[in-house]
Amino acid sequence: MEDPTKPGKNNNSVGKAVAVVTALGMNFAVCAVGGYFLGTWMDKLWFKNGLGIGLGVLIGIAAGILGIVVLIKSVVGGNNG
Repeated sequence: MEDPTKPGKNNNSVGKAVAVVTALGMNFAVCAVGGYFLGTWMDKLWFKNGLGIGLGVLIGIAAGILGIVVLIKSVVGGNNG
């Protein structure tokens, strides 16, 4: 077993950190933009006054936060609910 404090082939913590931060940002951005488009659709269908866009963006932000929590739990290794 390799010592994790010594540099080696399997110790790429900087690359992993960059990948996690990129995934967090992309997850949040995609959810927020998706929420905007969902809200635009809701506005055309029901509201017609901008309320749908506001609700859609809030739903997208909530989905982004939930996705970030799930991603952080999977990276950290917390599997106790």
